[in-house]
Amino acid sequence: MSLPADLAADCLAKILSSVEVPEAEDRDLTSPMSPAPVGRIRVWRGTGAVVKVVNVALVVPPIGLDSHMIFAFTAPESAVPHFTLDSVANGDNYAFHLDLIPRVDLAVSLPYLDTVYEPLTPLYKEVSAREGLTPAHLSPRQYALMSPWMLVSRATEDAFKGIGDAVDGYLSHWFSLLSSSGSASPERDAAHRALLFSPEIDPVWGQTVRLLGEEQSESVRLELVSNG
Repeated sequence: MSLPADLAADCLAKILSSVEVPEAEDRDLTSPMSPAPVGRIRVWRGTGAVVKVVNVALVVPPIGLDSHMIFAFTAPESAVPHFTLDSVANGDNYAFHLDLIPRVDLAVSLPYLDTVYEPLTPLYKEVSAREGLTPAHLSPRQYALMSPWMLVSRATEDAFKGIGDAVDGYLSHWFSLLSSSGSASPERDAAHRALLFSPEIDPVWGQTVRLLGEEQSESVRLELVSNG
C-alpha cells in the first residue's frame, strides 16, 4: 500500500464502521493505455444520515498517478455537510484535499457556521502553518464551492505522512454532527453538486476522460452528482 492509499483506506474504514451504508457496488475502471485495470470505484448506499459513500481509486504507475478520493454524502434534506478526502501522489509529489462541504449559505447562517465550522478553526490554523505544505492550484471558482475551512495543499513526503491527524480531526467532528436535526434544501444540494463536479469548473475531469474514456469518466462523475 502507498501513503495515499493507506490514508484513504484508514479514513474509509472509519466511515464504514460508523455509519449505516450496507449496500455496496464494486467495479474496475479500465483504460486504453493499460491491459490491466487502472482503478476501482466502490459505492455504498444507505437510508440513514449518510445516504451514499463513493470511493474512487486511480493507480497508474507508468504515469506516476496514485489517487484516492472519498465522498460521503448526507441526505438531500440534511444540513449536515458532506465529507470529502482526496489523497494523491504524482510521482514524488503528494497532495491532499480535506473538507466538510457546506449545505447552506454560510454568509447568512452564523449559527450554522459557529456550530459546524468554528470548532475546526484551531486545527485548520495549525495544519495550514505546517512546514512542508504549499498551496494547491485551485481556481477561485473551485474555492467558492467549498468551505473556508478546506485544507488543500501540496505536501512533501514527511508532511503528507503527518496529515492523518487532520483527517481524523475533521472526520471525528463530522461524526459528531451526523445526529444534528437541521434541514437544508434538496434543490440547493443538487445544484451545488452539479457545479462541484462540473467539467467546466474542475479540470480533473478532462484528465479523467483522457485516462478512462468519455463514457467511463462520465459514469464516475454521475455517481458523485446524484444519490441515484
